[in-house]
Amino acid sequence: VQLVESGGGLVQAGGSLRLSCAASGRTFSSYGMGWFRQTPGKEREFVAGIRWTGGSTTYTDSVKGRFTISRDNAKNTVYLQMNSLKPEDTAVYYCAAVSSDWALPSLPSQKVWYDYWGQGTQVTVSS
Repeated sequence: VQLVESGGGLVQAGGSLRLSCAASGRTFSSYGMGWFRQTPGKEREFVAGIRWTGGSTTYTDSVKGRFTISRDNAKNTVYLQMNSLKPEDTAVYYCAAVSSDWALPSLPSQKVWYDYWGQGTQVTVSS
């Protein structure tokens, strides 16, 4: 599975960005997708996840009501719409595919359960 993110950039606080993650390869075997983010010196943290089938979603508390994850199955693409951005949202954002070993109906938030990762895209929110 190859994942390619795009859509990052510099935006002022309160602004919006939409990230895209195009997946290719054995995407049919992936249960779902997730977005993570990481800042220097910190652990990569879960942001949002979505199932390919049914489209159920989950979010970390700090982005609920501001970020929306969606998918286009026909294009094998996952999106992260980010509104009301804050300086603390500044990070490198990564998309990842859920491991085929994941067996629960919920979406995992731990990065250990994600097998494939994109190269990341920088999001910078200025105050």
